[in-house]
Amino acid sequence: MELQLSQFIVFLLLTALIAAVTVWFCLKSKPSEDEEKDYFLAGGSLKWYFVAGSITLTNLSTDQLVGMNGNQMALLAWWELAAVFGLMMLCFVFIPVYYKYNCTTTTELLEKRYNNKHIRALISVLFLLGNIFIFLPAILYGGSLFMQSMFGIDVNLYILALLFAIVGSAYAIFGGLRAVAVSDTFSGVLLLGLAITVTVIAVKAIGFDFSGIPKERLTLIGAPDSDIPFTTLFTGMIFIQMFYWSTNQTITQRAMASPSVKEAQKGIFAAAAIRLLIVPPIIVIPGIVAFKLYGDIGDATYGRIVGDLLPSFLSGAFAAAIAAAVLTTFNSILNASAALWVCDIHETYINDKPNVKRLSLWVSISMVVLAFIMIPIFNNPEQSIINTVQRLYGLLSMPILAAFVVGLLFKNVEAKAVIIAVIFGVAFYYWMLLPLAENASLQTQNIQLHYIHLMAINLVTMVIVALVLNRLVFKNKAKWDAHNVFGRA
Repeated sequence: MELQLSQFIVFLLLTALIAAVTVWFCLKSKPSEDEEKDYFLAGGSLKWYFVAGSITLTNLSTDQLVGMNGNQMALLAWWELAAVFGLMMLCFVFIPVYYKYNCTTTTELLEKRYNNKHIRALISVLFLLGNIFIFLPAILYGGSLFMQSMFGIDVNLYILALLFAIVGSAYAIFGGLRAVAVSDTFSGVLLLGLAITVTVIAVKAIGFDFSGIPKERLTLIGAPDSDIPFTTLFTGMIFIQMFYWSTNQTITQRAMASPSVKEAQKGIFAAAAIRLLIVPPIIVIPGIVAFKLYGDIGDATYGRIVGDLLPSFLSGAFAAAIAAAVLTTFNSILNASAALWVCDIHETYINDKPNVKRLSLWVSISMVVLAFIMIPIFNNPEQSIINTVQRLYGLLSMPILAAFVVGLLFKNVEAKAVIIAVIFGVAFYYWMLLPLAENASLQTQNIQLHYIHLMAINLVTMVIVALVLNRLVFKNKAKWDAHNVFGRA
């Protein structure tokens, strides 16, 4: 499929329309007197539908649509089905606590629980490392690859990535969270509608006949050597979802920006319903159909099937939807990253009263440059985007979650004990997963277990290390405190 003028015009018009509606909503909103709260939490004004829309599209981007469909198997649906558990944890466990402690960032909760600013800064740095070196470059790569494969355009992938980076940055830098959330919501309606359309057309293209497709590509019961062994659903998968949906600043920031806990919870419920009913089919069925049509073509799958099967009058609209997904996820992560740097690091160690917008501008530009440099890591035909992202992020996700688990369940824990345990956890996970050869698979590692199992082992180990250090080295006896933390304010 080649790019036609009509498709390009539709693409530009829809992209411009989303931008115009976003600007209109932002201009009519009354700004908060608190500059920091206004920029990073939309002045606490997000209605439930903006919370739901922003959570949905912040997560749903090319690393899901391109990466999961690129695996060309039903098994990857577990990432989305299990996400409902993480959203329920956010809804009933974490969001009431964030509001109770009046937090701007998730890491602020750690400072208040441990009474220590350094652990807050350390966890923020881990979040920032993951955002800059893993998520941002993966999003830029996936979006650019989709555009190339869908339209067959002869444009350098890095030029496309640069365009995405520039436009995505503009939303985050000049509009703050309010602009991000509004653009997310309207883009989400467009993307979900067209993604459902693609799924239906794809199934019709094979006459609803899935015969001839290997059983291992249709099953939800993963074998021990598969991407998601079934047993991992009860170990590391639980903790991955808890981390991502309940402690990750990029996601929770939307729910923390509502005027009340109840308003936030309505938005989270709506996001969970979308995640359960709509997202799983659109991130696996087109890929499975593509396997029957083209064979194993990896991360080029989604762009190829959309380009071949979608009517030409819709392809420009779909390109706009994908571009919106890339931009909104990109700008969401940028805004969350700027919040972490400004609130947790700059105000603590450099200047406690900065110009928030100006500082966020330079922080965002720096992060974009670093992310752009990291794109080649994801340009790897041997492994899909989603597996690369999940495997790498295990270095940071479980250490971060361990700090939250200890801090929320216990009191009288020395922050230094947790800091040591977190640093140990990063090194321990790396050692467990360290490949024995350059071309090693996910299963070739120092400990012969799937990396999702290793995440659970690492989390439990870090919690034990923190509590043992607290007792033996710092002479403190940890006390169970969950009833006070999760009780009513």
